[in-house]
Amino acid sequence: MTDLEQILPLWRELSAAGTEYVLATVVAVEGSGYRKPGARMLIASDGRRAGTISGGCLEGDVARKAFWNTANGAHVRRYSTRAEDGDVPYGMGCGGVILLLLERSATAGPLLQRLARSFEAREPLAVATVLEGAWAGVRSFFPPEPVGEIPEAATPLPPTDAAQLDRLAEQAFADRVSYSRRLDSGAEETPAVRVEFHEARPGLHIFGAGDDAIPLVRQARQLGWYVSVTDGRSHLATHARFPEAHEAIASGAESLSLHGVRPTDAAVVMTHSLDQDRRFLGALLDRELAYIGVLGPARRTLDMLGQIAGERGLFDEAAEAQARAWMDALHAPIGLELGADNSASIALEILAEVHRELRGGSGRSLREVRRARRNESARPAAIAQNAAI
Repeated sequence: MTDLEQILPLWRELSAAGTEYVLATVVAVEGSGYRKPGARMLIASDGRRAGTISGGCLEGDVARKAFWNTANGAHVRRYSTRAEDGDVPYGMGCGGVILLLLERSATAGPLLQRLARSFEAREPLAVATVLEGAWAGVRSFFPPEPVGEIPEAATPLPPTDAAQLDRLAEQAFADRVSYSRRLDSGAEETPAVRVEFHEARPGLHIFGAGDDAIPLVRQARQLGWYVSVTDGRSHLATHARFPEAHEAIASGAESLSLHGVRPTDAAVVMTHSLDQDRRFLGALLDRELAYIGVLGPARRTLDMLGQIAGERGLFDEAAEAQARAWMDALHAPIGLELGADNSASIALEILAEVHRELRGGSGRSLREVRRARRNESARPAAIAQNAAI
């Protein structure tokens, strides 16, 4: 479950009651840190909280002082876990510095309202936030909200700075990046800004409602993804079998509606029925998707693709060429090789590969990545030393 899924129910409850709250957002991490910029925690005045900003070490201290620290408005507070800044501060010993933006309802409310809409609609969003000075917590969103949908900031930015903040959000949306910078206003002291790009909420569409789909649904929901399960066997595709799925659809490929499938989503074909798999796969081949995976041996998938090509009027060499072209674009066999030997670990293999494709990353162990980076950074020094000999 994502921070937002935990935060939104509490936020809605507090907002409905008119109760003040504090939102803590990680805006920068220097050195090591368990959570990355963008992690959030919501703190109620009665001590309840939702979301996390560390591995569980900072939350208590931040929550205890949240209202005191925001008595004079939103601001960024520094939390160090470096031993030189104390005797293993907060018990963490990670050796990093975490910068948190702490803000109350006046500025946090419009942000959470916009994040909620983006999350529920599964649409991307860019947010540019001023972190310092009298305008701390003032934001610009892209795509922008219709006029009147989000309350105006209590302390609006000067028009030139507001226009620049708008441009930063729009550019981050186009470039799909997050970063920090300062407003370029020409003044000696210009406020720092955090620009965040939020990817659309991932969707995983599982075609197959067998027993092995149950742990896949459960694990994907723990990641906060939107999950649907579709199968032509109506006694399998039920909410009773898949209570964690957003949708359980009893439908064959001939009546399949893919209106909820986005280009940023993933699809997995795993009905264990050759006929159903072929029909679902044929429907998915015509859609733009970030990931399509097929459970089973590569030869089985290639045979299905050959049949699909034949159904589309291709034969002999042309059918074989088209089948192989489709095969190159698919993930078949599906998943990363992790030594799986049961349905839960097979689901982990599948989800690990899907996550890598949707979110990026090499799929290598962090130890291997760190070792490679260390060797790479040492190489220029060795080259320079050899050149000096």
